[in-house]
Amino acid sequence: MNSAIRATLVLEDGRVFKGRAFASEGETLGEVVFNTSMTGYQEALTDPSYHEQILTMTYPLIGTYGINDEDNESSRVQVAGFIVKEYQPVPSNWRSKKTLKTFLEEHGVIGIEGIDTRALTRHIRVAGAMKGIISTETDNVKKLLEKVKEYPGLVGRDITREVACNSPYLWQDDGPLPSNTWQDATHPYKVVALDFGIKYNIVRELTKAGCQVIVMPGSTPARDILALQPDGVFLSNGPGDPAPVTYGISVVRDLLGKVPIFGICLGHQLLGLAVGARTFKLKFGHRGSNQPVLNLSTGRIEITSQNHGFCVDVESLPSEKAETTHVNLNDRTSEGMKLKDVPAFSVQYHPEAAPGPHDALYLFEEFKKLIDQWRSRPVPI
Repeated sequence: MNSAIRATLVLEDGRVFKGRAFASEGETLGEVVFNTSMTGYQEALTDPSYHEQILTMTYPLIGTYGINDEDNESSRVQVAGFIVKEYQPVPSNWRSKKTLKTFLEEHGVIGIEGIDTRALTRHIRVAGAMKGIISTETDNVKKLLEKVKEYPGLVGRDITREVACNSPYLWQDDGPLPSNTWQDATHPYKVVALDFGIKYNIVRELTKAGCQVIVMPGSTPARDILALQPDGVFLSNGPGDPAPVTYGISVVRDLLGKVPIFGICLGHQLLGLAVGARTFKLKFGHRGSNQPVLNLSTGRIEITSQNHGFCVDVESLPSEKAETTHVNLNDRTSEGMKLKDVPAFSVQYHPEAAPGPHDALYLFEEFKKLIDQWRSRPVPI
């Protein structure tokens, strides 16, 4: 495709950015957000939490190391569109198998360059994340703005079903195996992971920690989960607004006190909602691999990888049921909690670090300790 094809980005407040398409053509709608990571564009592109979002990278040169076979976080590109300052068409990395352009075009996703991503990011930080459209078909701003205003956005919509699995699968070293039965005796911890848009590296890290993982749709009833007699249940990340995911909230409530629970990202929000807290939409979200988080138990500061636009309201968390364990040092929002009377904890950030720092990998070991404590509890006769 001719890299000189013009592309227009229109935001819902009328702000217009002009650029060029470097991958695919057409039109795409979504919420326009930014990511502050310097690397990891492949993982970000395939992260289901970016579903229905047009992603902007703040680092200016994207495509330098191409695309490899190992770093996908799902089976497809999840973003609605991709915005960079300058596309690098000739990758240089020993793991590279294809260019970023080829990868995006294989999945029919528009990529544009030549946008002033610094100006776009500053605008989003001031005005907030907002709906937008990318078009290579027209530069008629009035018509494009009409389409943007017709797009419903993310608030009040459950979009997790569009990225979650449709049937259970057992995770193996070489990937998913359709199954809902335990098969691997070498991993002593049996964990059901509820999929609301799960990243592959979460399951990889659970496996490294000694867990045999069956991934099930987030809409699976609690009775079907408990019928597998898991040692623990993991609540995954996912896209969009957690409040409309009412079936997920209900499942979590039904599981509380019956099995140890560990949640991240959307899973953290669902756990908060399940115990009576509220959630709200952040102005521009937390997206990147350099977010500072304070562990209130240890006083240790963790640099974390994050990708979320909604958050648990700390003030609404019932003090008799839960306590805050981690806070974001940029805006003091909720980054972690643990329940007081049942074995359950969660964090808002991504301890699996794909991409990102490894400061929070200890949480997978904490999940195992919670399971061990649950196993050794006195059982009433």
